[in-house]
Amino acid sequence: MSILITGSTGVIGSQVLAHLQGKGVEVRALTRSPEKARFPAGVTAVKGDLSDLESTRQALAGVSTLFLLVSNASDELTQALQTLNLAREAGVKGIVYLSVFKSAEYTNVPHFTGKHTVERMIEQYEMPATVLQAAYFIQNDSRQKDALLQHGVYGMPIGSKGLSMVDIRDIGEAAARELLRREQANAPLPRETYALVGTDVVSAESAAAIWSEALGRPINYAGNDLDALEQRLKAFSPGWLAYDLRLMFGRYQTDGAIATPADIARLTTLLGRAPRGYRDFAKVMATEWAKG
Repeated sequence: MSILITGSTGVIGSQVLAHLQGKGVEVRALTRSPEKARFPAGVTAVKGDLSDLESTRQALAGVSTLFLLVSNASDELTQALQTLNLAREAGVKGIVYLSVFKSAEYTNVPHFTGKHTVERMIEQYEMPATVLQAAYFIQNDSRQKDALLQHGVYGMPIGSKGLSMVDIRDIGEAAARELLRREQANAPLPRETYALVGTDVVSAESAAAIWSEALGRPINYAGNDLDALEQRLKAFSPGWLAYDLRLMFGRYQTDGAIATPADIARLTTLLGRAPRGYRDFAKVMATEWAKG
């Protein structure tokens, strides 16, 4: 039997594969283009696409544990529900599903509500799954390089309420640990849910202060302009996704997304250490950028 990783060529899928390397389990990676994929040694590329029902059904044959990551798509919810149904039919004994932090609360944000619907299916059918609710990725802010270095501003309109951003390496490690636990169990295990969060609460003001310290120069916050954000996103994303993300940032501004001490303690237990924080990320990026 084997572990199947979906979203295998993306940022998170790559982290999951890296953390599974050398763990003594058979790993398969779903990809539309196996001939182009570059996976770690020992990973078997499997041709398939979650939007293609038959290829997904074939990919699940012989799979005992599934990492389900459905990328942003207009039919994301349909892909996720179909895949879970196919996994049940295939007799998959363990699932790790990548959801989003505050999935139940941000009801007006399409991809949050979609992921919460998937969580409801997992609960209703008592599926043997771990739900990982990931906060905003720390590494998203590596895209702020030009704004920070050339213009002296932090440009993501996150507002003043605060976010418990998560490091993508912690997502990969948490997912790998749960995949291995479920794969190596003799029988399906009960459902679990973890908030994947960081130790630092990052607001507009604290982000500017952290980057000012890391870069050794004054950094200002660019402001809460969601119209400008949507227009920037539309330059490289479809309009529906740009609007979805605009709504997400609107909720960040009005409500924030802050982890509780219990969230952090639970994740610490899973990782065997404290989750990484934003301040350390900023220091590392500043050093790398200084090297050119």
